[in-house]
Amino acid sequence: MPLSRLAALHGVATSYSPSPDRTVPASEAAVIATLGALGVDARTPEAVERSLAARETELRERLLPPTVVCWSGAAAVSGDREPAADDPAPTARAGRPSGPLPAALTALPAGTRLRIRTEQGETRSSAEQLPYGVHELTATAPDGRTARAHLVVAPSRLPAPPGRTYGLLVQLYSLLSRRSWGMGDLGDLAELTAWAGRALGAGFVQVNPLHVAVPGEPTDPSPYRPSSRRFPDPVHLRVEDIPEFAYAEDRDRVRTLLERADRLRESVLHKGALIDRDAVWELKREALELVRDVPLGPGRRAAYCDFLAEEGEALEDHATWCALAERYGSDWHSWPAGLRDPRSPETARARGELMDRVDFHSRLVWLTDSQLATAQRSARDAGMPVGLVHDLAVGVHPGGADAWAQQEYFAAGMSVGAPPDAFNARGQDWGLPPWRPDRLADSGYAPYRRLLRALFRYAGALRIDHVMGLFRLWWVPQGEAPTEGTYVRYDAEAMLAILVLEASRAGALVIGEDLGTVEPGVRDTLHERGVLGTSVLWFERDWEGDGQPLPPERWRADCLATATTHDLPPTAARLTGDHVELRDRLGLLTRSLEEERAEASADAGEWLTLLARLGLLDGLGGGAAVSEEAEIQAVHRFLLRTPARMIGIWLPDTVGDRRPQNVPGTWNQYPNWRLPIADAEGHPVTLEELAASPRLHALLDVVRGRAPGAA
Repeated sequence: MPLSRLAALHGVATSYSPSPDRTVPASEAAVIATLGALGVDARTPEAVERSLAARETELRERLLPPTVVCWSGAAAVSGDREPAADDPAPTARAGRPSGPLPAALTALPAGTRLRIRTEQGETRSSAEQLPYGVHELTATAPDGRTARAHLVVAPSRLPAPPGRTYGLLVQLYSLLSRRSWGMGDLGDLAELTAWAGRALGAGFVQVNPLHVAVPGEPTDPSPYRPSSRRFPDPVHLRVEDIPEFAYAEDRDRVRTLLERADRLRESVLHKGALIDRDAVWELKREALELVRDVPLGPGRRAAYCDFLAEEGEALEDHATWCALAERYGSDWHSWPAGLRDPRSPETARARGELMDRVDFHSRLVWLTDSQLATAQRSARDAGMPVGLVHDLAVGVHPGGADAWAQQEYFAAGMSVGAPPDAFNARGQDWGLPPWRPDRLADSGYAPYRRLLRALFRYAGALRIDHVMGLFRLWWVPQGEAPTEGTYVRYDAEAMLAILVLEASRAGALVIGEDLGTVEPGVRDTLHERGVLGTSVLWFERDWEGDGQPLPPERWRADCLATATTHDLPPTAARLTGDHVELRDRLGLLTRSLEEERAEASADAGEWLTLLARLGLLDGLGGGAAVSEEAEIQAVHRFLLRTPARMIGIWLPDTVGDRRPQNVPGTWNQYPNWRLPIADAEGHPVTLEELAASPRLHALLDVVRGRAPGAA
């Protein structure tokens, strides 16, 4: 069918497979709408024929695709390529020992001349021994046709982690200390990394995305729906650690702010209040307005100016959005028409009028960036071989700063989600606009490169949420049910090459969140490039066999192995079945409570039986009572039996917390992203109390091999 052919040529799927033995066709309306979001008219049969003819002509006549990938080790490309005497196909003089040429270059007509302008400013007529980077490639065919492309030269694989290591997983906002203002901050993160590295021998600390949020009433507390993924949120600032705060002139107001901060912290720690991000930000914003009035010293001023110059237009756009949002609201679609375009004369005038606020928000980014650097230095100084592991959300809020400043890269009228599957029969709509793969390729993946570079600056590793999105994403037309979507394919080779390039430059690891339904071949491709996977105990079963828990020796090595995640019940809740009772109270069960209880009990029982059989839980099956704490320790002994290169310990598990940080499928029914770390009785636990917790130290002794029975 012409529509199917047109869709395929633009990377739009016309069907999907929720399971290996089942294929579901995408609706014609979804395919047409998705093509429309890519600028392709498919609304009528005549339009389909015209668009198909145009696309086929474009692909037939073009010399090069917009972006070409060359992995290190591939044969070099000669700038003046002549055919072999007995073969009209193009050849190349070998400049590297192994690896094929990119297909896009081998397909060039014989005699095509190449000119390469490297990222470092050199001009080459050959790709032999090109440095890593994204270079400008110009090809001129014998018939006079010329094409320009971006040539990505990347290492073929990321290095493995530096030996086996373990670390802590934490949602930063949930980690309150006696100095934080109602939620965990970057000062707390620096303290946590210093203590975990020095006292516990931890190799890393993984945190939730620290991306800046969209302000609102109330602000969406989810760290996975940010305004911008490139810049950190100043709500994480430790205000007292800002040098200028000590010199604020209005000392009475400073004392009042500190007293309010004490009350806000105490309400969470001792009065049962939830973490209130908006209250924290209101308090910090008042303090930061005082800080703004304190002149920067010469050295600090120079550092700030350097930061402004380095970040350039991207920071100016972000700060402009923040200033405009203060005046017109946090959804740029509702702003006056002229301000909806970041490059319009109206926006330029508004930026000038609001320059004081633009500078304020720029300075907040700089201050937050500086404290992020301090946290990473703290991890390194504590001897952590990896350090901070940051988290990259899969997308951004449609009304936020990135969607405004980079709107040419986003597909209008579309939202990212997931198709129906065994876990969610209705599918999912995450409300995040997808990047357009064609615009990314045309730019040489410029916004993606800038994003990664910013995140890797203070990261020893980067976790990529829904890493399958590097290959394809489920696009849902706005206003339609998630079932009415379809997959759109990205150039995974280019996306991975950019990722490997930027991670290598930073000397960082990459961890892909590859849980759930994964397209065949994706995990193999990620493994080939050195991207670690994610293995969660409760999901590791022999799904192709008897469905029993997977023995430790059959787990993959190149992964981060954990007992749970922020979207799953803590280990104590899973072992006791408390998570079933919670889901029942929230009205989330799809079967009777008795059926759900029985399944959860059987699931936990199978795992406990395996732990006992392996000798990790003495007494089970022999009549002796086994404590919940001992069971949690056994779970982590099991993780140590696997070959996983990284072992992650969910910090709430160390004190027996039973409450999940997020319950997918809920909004105001559950306090998602607003709970402090608590003990088994639900009492909040401070960072100082964590550091002194006998239960935490007993579990960490197991992980470090210092307890009886430790692996």
